[in-house]
Amino acid sequence: MKNGPKNLKFKKIKKGKLTKFEFKSNVLKFGNVGLKAMESGIINLKQIESSRQIITKKTKRNSKLWVKTFPYLPISSKPIGTRMGKGKGKISYWGAKISSGNIIFEMSGSNNKLLVISLLSCKSKLPIKTKICYKKIFWLTKTKKF
Repeated sequence: MKNGPKNLKFKKIKKGKLTKFEFKSNVLKFGNVGLKAMESGIINLKQIESSRQIITKKTKRNSKLWVKTFPYLPISSKPIGTRMGKGKGKISYWGAKISSGNIIFEMSGSNNKLLVISLLSCKSKLPIKTKICYKKIFWLTKTKKF
């Protein structure tokens, strides 16, 4: 059980249902630019980490990045050759439930174009549809839309 949360009440959790819309965390709170999920799904820990690495490479560490999702959900799977029964399988990876409207990343920095370009390259690493959202104050600087 590596790369997951430190303290868990139970080792294996049921996946449950995905909510269609998120109304609590659909507004930017910290940064000027954010990546918002347009459909619901489960995002892998590796997908979150690889998209975070791309953002830091593109911005050359000159911007502040907030990762708003945490992989708390252990997803288990059994080997292909095993028969039915004999309990739940081992934890294969950690994931996070993302509902549509949920903000995944938030960024702020001096170069506005670079922030948008880094989020556009980050979109390809995620398995769900996303869009870039802005604060109202952000577009007063008259930058081009992408």
